[in-house]
Amino acid sequence: MSTAIDAIIMGQSYKLACKEGEELALKQAVAYLDECMCAIRDAGKIKGNDRIAVMAALGMAAEFLSARSPQGPFADLSVAEVREGITSMHAVLDAALAPQERLF
Repeated sequence: MSTAIDAIIMGQSYKLACKEGEELALKQAVAYLDECMCAIRDAGKIKGNDRIAVMAALGMAAEFLSARSPQGPFADLSVAEVREGITSMHAVLDAALAPQERLF
């Protein structure tokens, strides 16, 4: 059986479904995602909700991979080094997408 919860991520409302008994985990995931996305938005370097979502996803994936596998691609990196790599990715995305933003 499934249940629905109301969630707000970066000020946008969503109705999300999950299995019964998994509501707390989903609410915690929503809160974490909202925190990550708001931090990226508030830093002011990334514009556009889609780009903010991608950068949040990359950061969360890096955290997951480093925690998940001691032999994974991030195993020998500190959290600071992973964040530095993500910051570098931000710069590359900014440079690549800047010409596109001028079109609008």
